[in-house]
Amino acid sequence: METRRHYDVVVVGGGPAGATAAADLAARGRSVLLLDRAGRIKPCGGAIPPRLVRDYAIPEEIICARINCARIVAPSAKHVDMHIDGGYVAMVDREVFDEFLRERAEAAGAERQTGRFLRISRDAGAHAIVHFRSGSEAGGDIVDDCVSARLVIGADGANSLVARQEIAGGDRMPCVFAYHEIVRSPDASDITFDPRRCDVHYDGRYSPDFYSWVFPHGKTASIGTGTYHKGFGLRESVAAFRKRTGLDQLETIRREGAPIPLKPLKRWDNGRDVIVTGDAAGVVAPASGEGIYYAMASATRVAEAVEETLRTGQVRALATARKRFMKSHGRVFLILGIMQWFWYRNDRLRERFVSICADKDVQRLTWESYMNKELVRQSPVAHVRIFFKDLGHLLGLART
Repeated sequence: METRRHYDVVVVGGGPAGATAAADLAARGRSVLLLDRAGRIKPCGGAIPPRLVRDYAIPEEIICARINCARIVAPSAKHVDMHIDGGYVAMVDREVFDEFLRERAEAAGAERQTGRFLRISRDAGAHAIVHFRSGSEAGGDIVDDCVSARLVIGADGANSLVARQEIAGGDRMPCVFAYHEIVRSPDASDITFDPRRCDVHYDGRYSPDFYSWVFPHGKTASIGTGTYHKGFGLRESVAAFRKRTGLDQLETIRREGAPIPLKPLKRWDNGRDVIVTGDAAGVVAPASGEGIYYAMASATRVAEAVEETLRTGQVRALATARKRFMKSHGRVFLILGIMQWFWYRNDRLRERFVSICADKDVQRLTWESYMNKELVRQSPVAHVRIFFKDLGHLLGLART
């Protein structure tokens, strides 16, 4: 008889979502295989809120910078500095951060395997068979292998093969295409760069429907842009953007590009033995493109649902992961989606959007919601003021 390694759960993808799910389930005593591609770093600004730092016990040495201000820049070059009172945005380097999370999963008991996912089949016992390819022409013999599992978690990114093969709608994920360059940070005396400030540029020359950024990472920085338009030249845009911001002479350490989903899938599981999380489930916030917190929060819900399914044998428990996640964050995704649809359409609207960011009520409520990952329910008068200010901008009655 053929012998095959068997696990309670195989997690495909070792980013923040996959590593978090693997760690949670291994800590519960489940046998877990974490299957991850080698050498893949996602293009990402690397911002995480204090709530993530608290909820997931991120150690200080993993945080490479603490941001206390965001500069919002309009097409006209007018800018608004949104200072954070009593809080911060933590910045991480994904190369370091993701490996830390994978190592934590391994320490919890998960087994790590380097390989490229190929497909899922089923055996006579109805177990999921995960087929993958390990090795490369540069690093040794190519070997096709497989393992079996009671359940499979797809955490393999926006172009998730797991989602495309197993989840309804997984082959129709709308995405922003993002590209960034990691550069050596300039001297702190450089007037165009502040190591404690994130710069966000809303300018159609560099992104026709999203934004461009400069995010400090301590000794390095991320400079990038994103767009829905497949034909838009991202590399050329970043080159022009770096020249405009005076950062074109900095040493470039690496370049990365990838699609980033901005709409959660309507279904995360196949009703049988597969569930997706993180980018594979589409849980990146519209408008901001923030994904790390939501990836890990979704993974926590998925791990809970998988544990319940393993314990009870009831596969309908898998559907609770999306329901619980959307109950906590669905309203935020809806509001940000509407905001992106309206304000990012052209430079005239982007100018008005930046003007709104100058409002102190907007700044305070934005930062409180971001840092705690909850819509702020206090200060109803402030919400009313913001509503009428937004209405004025929508109708063209407010000054820019």
